[in-house]
Amino acid sequence: MELIDQRTKKIMEECKERARSEGLLFEDETLEYIVTNKDLLALTPKFMIPTLYDYWVHDVEVLKEYGKYKLYPTNPYETVINSRPAISFYNSDNPDWLNIMIFYHVLAHIDFFQNNVYFRHTWDEDFVGLALADKRLIESLRNQYGRWVDYVIEFARSIDNIVGLYDTLFHIDYPFEEDIPSPIEYYFNEFLQNEIKVPAHTIFGEIGKFNSLLDTQDEEIATSSFLVDINTRYPEFEAKYKNFLKQRRTRAVDLLEFIRDNSPFLSQEKNQWMKTILTIIRNISLYFAPQVRTKILNEGWASYWHDLLFRKDERIRSHEVEYARVNANVTSISRIGLNPYAIGLRLIQYVEDLAEKGKLNYEFQKIERIDERLNFNRRTGEGKTAIFNLRRYFSDFSLLNIFITQEFVDLHDLFVVGVKFNPERQSVQYYVKSRKAEDYKKMILDSLYHPPYIVVDMDKTTNSNLYLNHIFEGKQLIKEYIPDVLIGLEYLWGNKVQLETTEFVVERPTSPDAKPTLKRQRVVWTSKDRKVTKNVL
Repeated sequence: MELIDQRTKKIMEECKERARSEGLLFEDETLEYIVTNKDLLALTPKFMIPTLYDYWVHDVEVLKEYGKYKLYPTNPYETVINSRPAISFYNSDNPDWLNIMIFYHVLAHIDFFQNNVYFRHTWDEDFVGLALADKRLIESLRNQYGRWVDYVIEFARSIDNIVGLYDTLFHIDYPFEEDIPSPIEYYFNEFLQNEIKVPAHTIFGEIGKFNSLLDTQDEEIATSSFLVDINTRYPEFEAKYKNFLKQRRTRAVDLLEFIRDNSPFLSQEKNQWMKTILTIIRNISLYFAPQVRTKILNEGWASYWHDLLFRKDERIRSHEVEYARVNANVTSISRIGLNPYAIGLRLIQYVEDLAEKGKLNYEFQKIERIDERLNFNRRTGEGKTAIFNLRRYFSDFSLLNIFITQEFVDLHDLFVVGVKFNPERQSVQYYVKSRKAEDYKKMILDSLYHPPYIVVDMDKTTNSNLYLNHIFEGKQLIKEYIPDVLIGLEYLWGNKVQLETTEFVVERPTSPDAKPTLKRQRVVWTSKDRKVTKNVL
């Protein structure tokens, strides 16, 4: 692995100028490396972060990738990571003209990373530098605690898919510390209403009493006098207020954070080092979460700009056919399966066209006649503004849910593929199952990353029992993974762990002609002393 030479770097800088002239925004500093296929295979398990901590699973994945490569040799073109400065890797087998196309693709990715709001918690961090510091820290812990470090990493990674990205983004916009209620606010909003549950007229009377003090006294004196009166009438008020603040400050964004901050086992002085590992695993998961949630839009955005910018570049001359072949391989629609480059690109182009014609408004939505909808064109010139707003505010879910319409499906001849077995030919047959936009949208949305929604039940959780509640969203947990995950959580909590979830059971028909049916039931898995049991509620 080595930095690109000065001649190629000059080409990259020229690509930056052209990209900026079209409206892309990104920082000046970037790093570009030339790597071999072997380098790419070694970096893939580490999410292309060379400085990421060492872990035995990474080594297993590298061996697996080497085995795949021997059977099915491939030649990846590039990869780019969201760091400061942004780092990109280019295959050593790429010709110069292809690297120019890829430079545009990479610059669009960098623009997306540095402007999409789902990445805003990463904008001020040098993740590569942080990863190097974390790697050195984990190595020092290994020298001190041996294999227990890898156990803690494994237990933490078993739940790192349910970190609270959206809660993290929310607290960036609305910092938690700025919303701490005063004792007076707690008295009116929480204590009277939720703790002692007095009637509404009593609350209004208390508000009137406080307002009367404010009319005759300075605000500070009135507040102090009123609090003295509250503590006289309710001796438990001060303790409840402190407990309320403590709960607010320790309320976790997600399970990893809750265990790190509240586990009786980890709070012991001899186990404090484990909290460091949980923090590292959680931060890495949070860092990559937005990339998983914006893959289709991100790849579509990069494909849109590499095509637009490269076709305008005079350096394409004499390479038009080769470019067309490469671009078709990258952005062609897959009839079976999903190509995120293809769908993302076409959705961006579709939104641009809608905006250019003024169709992104309620007036157009009210039109029912097909011919009027087809001929509607206000020539607003808002196409680029619309797609830059997509890049700024949208995720894959919002893009697909809003803009996969019947018009879009018909425009690109999209359909849902069904599979059936042909007993005569002893083969599998594919057929067009549906051309409806609702079915196509559901198929793609179902393929998106959607981790389970698991929360800590604070009413049932104690130092001797961590009680987790799986909010059922239509998909049951993979049951064969539950015991191992619970055993790992039991170790981190230091005591019993329970998981309440929903499972499907097959109800056998009472008559031979009837079909089996699925019934949902609520169950509780319990891990105690590394023995896992399940009970039906």
